[in-house]
Amino acid sequence: MRLILILVLSVLTACQSVVQPPLGGRIRDLHNGGAVTPRELVDRLAKAPRVVVGEQHDNLDHHALQLWLLQAMAGQRVQGSLLLEMLTPSQQPRVDALRRSTALPKDLPAALDWSPGWDWRLYGPVVEFALVQPYPLLAANLDTVEVRRFYRQAPGLTGARSSAPAVRDELMGQIRESHCGLLPESQMPAMLGVQQQRDRRMAERLLNAPTPAWLFAGAWHGRKDVGVPLHILDLGAREEAVVLMLAEEGSEVTSAMADYVWYTPATPPQDYCAQMREQVGK
Repeated sequence: MRLILILVLSVLTACQSVVQPPLGGRIRDLHNGGAVTPRELVDRLAKAPRVVVGEQHDNLDHHALQLWLLQAMAGQRVQGSLLLEMLTPSQQPRVDALRRSTALPKDLPAALDWSPGWDWRLYGPVVEFALVQPYPLLAANLDTVEVRRFYRQAPGLTGARSSAPAVRDELMGQIRESHCGLLPESQMPAMLGVQQQRDRRMAERLLNAPTPAWLFAGAWHGRKDVGVPLHILDLGAREEAVVLMLAEEGSEVTSAMADYVWYTPATPPQDYCAQMREQVGK
């Protein structure tokens, strides 16, 4: 009875949400530059066996759109699975137990052993929605112990695409910039190794997940030219994942990075480098 009610409510919500996204913005088909309506986007994504949605982690609008997309998709076809970068293998038993329960606990972050590094106020609505759906919610990231092991020595990557010098150079530049130039150059190769092992794990999980499968991850993980989609091809997939990038107005997103982009209003910039320099100073 609970499952039937959930399915009915999901479909009803989806039918309303397709024509009523939570906010405006511009959607572009990056292959031809044409404008796409929310309904058209949903129709197109519904046909793809694997979709990667890239986000800006601290943008509230992006998480609202992710929830809306999941709800809208329920009215198009049966979802196979949802994968989150924010979940690790050690959390999977907790996720599975919660999906089997008759009601979600009041302190859901504690029940999930949710990492404080991911703002629950942003991710909570998507997680709560996914936990009561009939399809599995799957961990896509590495456990901390794996990160530490790969930091010491990351295994070599198979596949020419993800190990290409241009890909490694682009990612190295991103790591350098995201750490505000404060990371010693001696640590850069190790950080690159961890980044690419995260991408490889997400690709493996996405390929093995029930389809249609969706992955929500950070923008750099989602990019077709350097992230998870490259690893999917290197792992032998015959069909590319479709990539939707959620980006703020003013951001540059090209057809090399994604298939579609949904531009949301720009938010006041956060000076994370100032915070990082303060921490280093202490």
